[in-house]
Amino acid sequence: MAASPTKRRERPAAARLVLVLALLYLFLVGVGLLEAGINQLGGDVQERLFARVANPLAGLFVGVLATVLVQSSSVTSSAIVGMVGTGIVGVPEAVPMIMGANLGTTVTNTLASLGHVRHGPEFRRAFAAATVHDMFNLLSIAVLFPIEVTTRAVSRLATVVTEPLVGTGGTTFRSPIREAVRGPVHWLESVLDNVIPTGAGLGVLMVGVGIGFIFIGLASLTRNMRVLVADRIERSINRLLTGRSGTLLALLAGVVITIAVQSSTITTAVMIPLAAAGILRLEVLYPMTLGANLGTTITALLASLATGRPESVIVAVSHLIFNVAGVLLFLPVRRLRRIPIAGAERIAEVAVRRPALMAVYVAGTFVVLPLAGLLVVGG
Repeated sequence: MAASPTKRRERPAAARLVLVLALLYLFLVGVGLLEAGINQLGGDVQERLFARVANPLAGLFVGVLATVLVQSSSVTSSAIVGMVGTGIVGVPEAVPMIMGANLGTTVTNTLASLGHVRHGPEFRRAFAAATVHDMFNLLSIAVLFPIEVTTRAVSRLATVVTEPLVGTGGTTFRSPIREAVRGPVHWLESVLDNVIPTGAGLGVLMVGVGIGFIFIGLASLTRNMRVLVADRIERSINRLLTGRSGTLLALLAGVVITIAVQSSTITTAVMIPLAAAGILRLEVLYPMTLGANLGTTITALLASLATGRPESVIVAVSHLIFNVAGVLLFLPVRRLRRIPIAGAERIAEVAVRRPALMAVYVAGTFVVLPLAGLLVVGG
């Protein structure tokens, strides 16, 4: 008897779910291998490699540029968490890098909106939908970065939250995730040791393979999760558009969808064509974007558990606190909520009238200014 259509659909979904779990494990092994590789580099190499990020501004710019390069804040934040797990990059240096990664990830949707550039009204709505994410992150950094640099408020609060769960700095905690990935990491280290003898060369190779695992694992995980929950994403957005539950539901939808697909970029990218078509208003899209910012922090939290170090968890929780603080600053109060929305609308109007300035804005915000700033403050 032939299998029913329902059963035929269930089998691929179950197989895809197993694949998702395997890819998540690959990602966590990559974090562990990155940490082990950095430890293998030796103290002198490590100090030279990370000396530039001792300046908070340099760390911020590194976070932006690294995320623009790999097109994923999840990859960048996971790598940062892994570095903190080595004890070489400290929490004060890592938190600005995490803030920069938050900004760097928005370039993808800004570039995606260019697909509507030949259609004036569509392009204006699409570009505003993309740049409202830029505006929110720029404003959050403008407010919270100086506070963190001068008072360590974000990282101190993260320490208070984390300490009862995993202890204090300078120790390790028994993480079941770390135990689960330890065997493959040690096996891969021994395999790579046969390629390059122990020392800095082996460390560089392990770091490269670890970052490769992180990138491949997250990219494939995102692709498969998108297929697995694509229908649910569409239904969630449709319910949101036809419902009357307002801002809070939009925020929660952004969180849930992003956790499901493991990519804030996918969540916001789904909304851009809807905004371009005039289906999704910017006032609804904005809280969903903020929810996507919150949902993407789960990746760094998972990565921190693979390191077994409290400092890594503190950085991951700092990422969450930074985004929660931004939401509390620029969502509940209408006048403050209008600032990033109005900023995005204004930039979109200029982009429609003078497309050349749009290119200047994108290149300047995400490449030129961070690179110039890094050369100045990190040089």
